[in-house]
Amino acid sequence: MWRLLLPILLLLSGLSLPIHSQEAVTGGETPPAKAEPPETLISPRATMETFLHAMNDIKRGDPERIDDAVTALDLTDVSPLVRRERGRDLAWMLLEVMDRTRLIDTQRIPARTTGKPYLFSSYKNGNVQISRMEDGRWLFDRETIGRLPSILDELSTTKRIKGDEGTEYLPWHLRLRQQIPERFKQKYFLLENWQWVGIFIIILVGVVADKLVSLVLRLLVRRWKSRIGSNEFQDLSDEILRPFGMMVMAVIWWIGINLLGLDEASLLVLLVAVKFLASMSGVWAAYRLVDIVSVYLLRRALSTESKLDDALVPLIPRTLKIFVTVIGFVFIADNVNVDISSLLAGLGLGGLAFALAAKDMVQNLFGSVTVLMDRTFTVGDWIIVDKVEGSVERIGFRSTRIRTFYNSLVTVPNSKFITANVDNMGERRYRRLSCKLSLTYDTPPDRIEAFCEGVRELVRQHPYMRKDYYQVYLNEFAASSLDVLLYVFWETPEWNTELRERHRFLLDILRLAKRLGVEFAFPTQTLYMRSEDMPEHSAETLEQQQAQDLGRQEALAVVKESTGLGVKPPPVTFPPA
Repeated sequence: MWRLLLPILLLLSGLSLPIHSQEAVTGGETPPAKAEPPETLISPRATMETFLHAMNDIKRGDPERIDDAVTALDLTDVSPLVRRERGRDLAWMLLEVMDRTRLIDTQRIPARTTGKPYLFSSYKNGNVQISRMEDGRWLFDRETIGRLPSILDELSTTKRIKGDEGTEYLPWHLRLRQQIPERFKQKYFLLENWQWVGIFIIILVGVVADKLVSLVLRLLVRRWKSRIGSNEFQDLSDEILRPFGMMVMAVIWWIGINLLGLDEASLLVLLVAVKFLASMSGVWAAYRLVDIVSVYLLRRALSTESKLDDALVPLIPRTLKIFVTVIGFVFIADNVNVDISSLLAGLGLGGLAFALAAKDMVQNLFGSVTVLMDRTFTVGDWIIVDKVEGSVERIGFRSTRIRTFYNSLVTVPNSKFITANVDNMGERRYRRLSCKLSLTYDTPPDRIEAFCEGVRELVRQHPYMRKDYYQVYLNEFAASSLDVLLYVFWETPEWNTELRERHRFLLDILRLAKRLGVEFAFPTQTLYMRSEDMPEHSAETLEQQQAQDLGRQEALAVVKESTGLGVKPPPVTFPPA
């Protein structure tokens, strides 16, 4: 047993070194831009709705929704080793506290995205509140999470607002805790009395199960060997399947510990130890199965005349044990929350993987050559390919990594770039703004002329704006405004500069409008009420011909005052920059 434990412990201890050193190296790098918070956690109301909807779905028979409910909790103070198990317990505790406090009307919960925390309720042992995190998410904060067990104890004698029916959806340990007398809930040393009793019972059941399973398997092995009658199998020990008993014991302990509702510190120690024991027993059991397979293969090889299988049979158990060791190492590291992705990235499956992936590898290689030769894009470009949009982070020989604008990392095989349409937004020389500036209908024409010319001058004076092509003209008589078309471009190297220059330009337009006395319009309606006894309009009614003559005369006067009669303005030209 110790021969098996020692190399794996050494591997685990050695693996932690490159992980920490890598964190130290990358710690000084500039962190990536923060992603926008998800819509489900963007405000106190959204967080409360996310949590309640997920928990209600669980009651309706969808247990997978517990993970969505846990996202509403700030579990930064909970160890990653037990965060999943502890998070589920805390979610049920929080729901119990809410059910014993009051009915929740989410419409009364603020939907703001900034501001002070939202206080759900105060208790003697603490508060339940939703606070805004640094990344913009609104979560039940760490103070709330830390106080939940004591708050639930405070409300243990309080009935649910909706009554006591429907408790079957609660976790087993919460239902059990409600039935335990208060004297067993006293804590004299680390844990409550009933939890100590539960641990003792779980250990006892696990040990008894281990002995029973080991006894049954030992008897089965003896019976099997006596029935086979082969000399090769007679050399196998009767205890060869002993690890399966230990595996059953570890599984019972694993399940039992999760049912006791232990605090984080106790859960961390016990659960990690049990996970490690279960992983080790699994690896040990796999080793014993390989021994049985090797004996069977050896027997088959000896029964044939060929010497080739005799030479190959010893290699098969060794290969299988190496494979089991690798798989077991990965399984153990995963259970104790050790990141081994960097190590696994350096390992390959050799010729088998190369043979299976040869076609894709050739395509990816040609795709990378296409990208590099045609210069389709470079690192840092903003591209859109096959509905994937983001910034190119790395171009490799097999794939290209694209960092999306919600900060996830998408790996696109380079073979895609042979036939796919790639929209390289990073190659844009100009960045456009097309919008309407809505002015009120009582704005005089000369003010509109002054305003439009002022905006053109702003375009000419702003350093990043394109000077050889822009449009600022009165363009439309809208329902409640006079719309001026604004069509301009910026020559900026990247998006941040574009946003800054757009901000400056729009603010200058507001300042210009204020100086010229031009007001921006918003959708309005005017209602005229006419009385039936009002006298008819006294204005003189013109004949059709007289009306047409008057219109022509006034139009000629307007054109004469504006551009001049018979004058054809030249095409629009832009002065050289």
